[in-house]
Amino acid sequence: MTIHHQLLSNRLNSIVGFDDATLAILLKLFKLKQFEKGYHYAKMGEYSRKMGFVINGILRAYHNTSTGEYYNKTFFKEGLFVGAYSSLVTGQRNFIHIQCLTDVTLLEAHYSDVVALFDDYPKVERFARILAEQYFVSKEKREIELVTLNATERYELFCKNNPDIEQRIPQYHIASFIGVTPTQLSRIRAKK
Repeated sequence: MTIHHQLLSNRLNSIVGFDDATLAILLKLFKLKQFEKGYHYAKMGEYSRKMGFVINGILRAYHNTSTGEYYNKTFFKEGLFVGAYSSLVTGQRNFIHIQCLTDVTLLEAHYSDVVALFDDYPKVERFARILAEQYFVSKEKREIELVTLNATERYELFCKNNPDIEQRIPQYHIASFIGVTPTQLSRIRAKK
């Protein structure tokens, strides 16, 4: 087993305790891929077919408006699964873009290959369900934070939850994520 697959194995087992045979079958689906900074892992309007596990790097999920403004929805970093989930599940077009903010190394699988294991391997289906539940809870929590916390509190929470990201990506991406302008973020940071 490669070191990359060992990282994925550890993450999978932290979600669902897999038996060795099921884990081996699932791990075989994931192939090592590398993408350069700026690459779009998913594009709005296209159909997503693949999911990844981030080994190294940071990606962002974002939505952009017809006027060119964009809103960062979430970041994917080491140890997280990445994909345009709504497109993967529904088979419909993406509502979001997913872009590499740094060079990215990930293990990637065709989502349909993972789904094909559900009937014969209930723990794989359980893994997918738990991952979806975690995504839902995270999304709901973020929505509540956006309307109940002020900008300074959102920034402090971002820093607490992502202590390793701030120095690795441009500040305007963080500003977009917490719902402020880059100038407002500079003022918040100056007060700390």
